[in-house]
Amino acid sequence: MFTNDLNRNIMKQLITLLFIGLIGFSVNAQDKVAKIEFKATTVDYGTIEKGADGVRTFEFTNTGDAPLIISKVTSSCGCTVPKKPDGPIAPGETGEIQVKYDTNRVNPIRKTITVISNADTPTVALKIKGEVIDPSKTSVLEKKKDKSVMEK
Repeated sequence: MFTNDLNRNIMKQLITLLFIGLIGFSVNAQDKVAKIEFKATTVDYGTIEKGADGVRTFEFTNTGDAPLIISKVTSSCGCTVPKKPDGPIAPGETGEIQVKYDTNRVNPIRKTITVISNADTPTVALKIKGEVIDPSKTSVLEKKKDKSVMEK
């Protein structure tokens, strides 16, 4: 009888110890988190000509202590095509999100790229801006300025 009570106490202590160990392990695992830090959240194309190279990159680093997984990258317009990294980005590693803007559209550029990941900030908005011009088409004012009355 004494042996059965002793075995039960040992068993209870062992189960309690295992339970505490599992809780401690799960709490410790939850502390690890990915963090995404961009060098810049806005890319300025400046003034570029129609048909110019529209590819730009947003560079980032995983400053967390868990792998960073970018699950989705979307654009506010079909004229802007973003490309996300293929696999996870390890802690301390860098990566890039490539953005291609259709430079055959002559107009100002104001677009947003949304990045969704497992980082502590799960949604990040990136911006591109600039202006696409067509150098073959000059304004009426510029043509008048070129042909001054004084020069004739």
